Formats: sequence, C-alpha cells, structure tokens
Amino acid sequence: MMKNTLKVVLLTSMLPFAASAAEGMSPWYVGGGLGVNNYEPNCDQKTMKVCGEDDPYAWDVFGGYLFNDYFGVELGYRDLGRAEWVDYSNKLNDVGARGMTLGLVAFYPFADKWSLSAEAGAMNYLISNKKQWNTEYYSDSGIAPYVGAGIGYNFTENLKLAAKYRRYENLDEEKWNTLSMESNYWGLELSYRFGSAAPAAVAAPVVAAVAADVDSDNDGVVDRLDKCPNTPSDHKVDATGCTVYEMATTKHDLGGILFANNSSVINQSSYADIEKLANYMKKNPEHTVIIEGHASNVGKASYNMTLSERRANSVAQALESKYGISSNRIKSVGYGITKPIVEGNTPEANKQNRRIEAIVTGTEKRAVLK
Repeated sequence: MMKNTLKVVLLTSMLPFAASAAEGMSPWYVGGGLGVNNYEPNCDQKTMKVCGEDDPYAWDVFGGYLFNDYFGVELGYRDLGRAEWVDYSNKLNDVGARGMTLGLVAFYPFADKWSLSAEAGAMNYLISNKKQWNTEYYSDSGIAPYVGAGIGYNFTENLKLAAKYRRYENLDEEKWNTLSMESNYWGLELSYRFGSAAPAAVAAPVVAAVAADVDSDNDGVVDRLDKCPNTPSDHKVDATGCTVYEMATTKHDLGGILFANNSSVINQSSYADIEKLANYMKKNPEHTVIIEGHASNVGKASYNMTLSERRANSVAQALESKYGISSNRIKSVGYGITKPIVEGNTPEANKQNRRIEAIVTGTEKRAVLK
C-alpha cells in the first residue's frame, strides 16, 4: 500500500513541470525545520512491557533546487527524535532514527503568498539505541520511504514559513528483528530562496514608436518596412519600398552606311561601321536588327526599290557570313526613294539618300515612373 501511495505522489508532483520559473529568482534554496515525531507502535511491540518517556523533538536541514515554480528536488538531513520503553525483562530501552533524505517536492499557489505542497522521497536511515541502561547496543540501517504535505506562506519573495506533516514507513531493525516501526512528524520549517524578482518591464516610449514610422526617402513605405532605402522620388515602389520595373521594347538607329550610285556593293570603308553593329549585337544577344535599304531619286522608282532591297541584303549577308550574327536575328527591307533624309535631287541629297540604316530592337528592364 505504501509503495503504491509513493508512486501516486511522485507522478502527481511532476504534472506542473512545464511551467516556467519566476524570472530573476534563483532556483536554489536552503532551510531548516523543527517539530515533534511519534514512532508507532512503540508501545505495542512484542518485546515491550511499559512505555517510557519519549524525547519526540525532531529537526532537519535541507537544500533544494527548483526546476520551475511548481516542481523541485530536495536533499537534507533529518533527526526524528527518540522513544523509550521497558521490556518484559524490566530493561529500559530507547531507539532513534536519523539520516540523509532525497525527495521530490511540488508546490501549488492558491492565493496571494499562500501555497500548498506535497513531497515524496526516501530516507537512508540509521536506527540505534544509546545503550544507557545496561542494555545491549544495537543498530541497523535501511531505506525508508516517506510522503508529506504542507501549507506555506511567503513573507517576502525569498522567505517562506511552512507547516509540514510527514509519514515514514518501514523504519525497521532487521538485524535482530526487534523493531518494525512507522513514524508521524509534524513541524514548522523556514526556507530561503536566493535571488530577486526581475523588475517589471517598462513600456517603450511613444516617441520610439513614432520614430519607427519615419519615411526617410518619401516613397510611401516607412523605414522599418523599407527594404530599399533611398529610392528615387519619381520611381513607383512596391510594398517593401523597392522600385517596380517593367520590360520595355526600344529601338536604336545605329547610323547609316553609304553606297555608290547605282551600286549595292559595300564600300571597304563601310565595314568598320558594320563591325561595330555586329559587336553591339553580340553584346546584346536578345536584340534583333532591321536593315533598311534606301535609294536616291534618280531613275525609275521601281528600279530604285529593287536596288534598295539589294543593298539591305548585302549588309544582312555580311553580318551573317563575316561576323557570325544568326540570320533569325536579322531582317532586311528596301524602301526605295520613299524615305529620303534630304529632299531634292542635288548631288549632295542623292549621296545622303543612297544609304543603309540599321534599326536595332531590344527588350530592356526599366523603372516604372510615378
């Protein structure tokens, strides 16, 4: 029965293990207690005849460690006092138990500064007499389980006074098989827990909260949420304060290549311009190019249209064969005399209008403006 009770108390004391200890308080504490102890049945033993005068005063000292505010472990030393009796041989006998204890303790606060406690553990006891009245000296040792309960009051965060009851089982003298006792203890104990409670947290000033919502770059996103500080003021931004981009198609005219009158043969001096165009295409592999051929306003318009197409094809073939630009990136088209850059039929106007223009088209990433 006693062993089953001990198991129940140990399991119950572990239930609040998950609670957190008081912030700032040390988990260590020390204490001591005084009380009275009654061995039983010291007047009903088979060798006893008359009860003597007991010395029931008991005391203990202990140290403990709290895993949290509700659960801990204690190590201590206890002296349970003495009992006296006269046996059937008219000899006066006495006995007392003392020894080290180790146990689990559980606490349950139920009101301001008040708490209930439960404990369970074992005592490594030494039981002996004093051999005071010509009796034989005897002693024995063993392990005695105990359980206890109490109620405590905290005078301060560190100092607590508690009233305790403990029940010890199997305080036996088995060497001579003369004693088989239990014990009941009542007493007071005073304990001191080290440390001090942490001060209450001070609310952050309202000014700090206001400062956290400053928008330094005026993009509409406060600094504490802004992942891209110092964005230009004319850029549209997303929820994190970063510039929003779009892919846009642009055209670049890389200049003209001139031809001789009535000719689609590329001048040697023009290959330097074609090479520049090829290098640009290689640096921008996503871009394409339209080679536009043009003619001067001399002769029939239909002939000039065909001539402008031949000129465009000549440059397109040079880009592909001489400079390695893929044909799927090149398109050639002839406009004849429909797009002059200089009006009129003068020698200078005709020279400028006999030309090739390269229009490069590409998609590029650019910021979206407000």
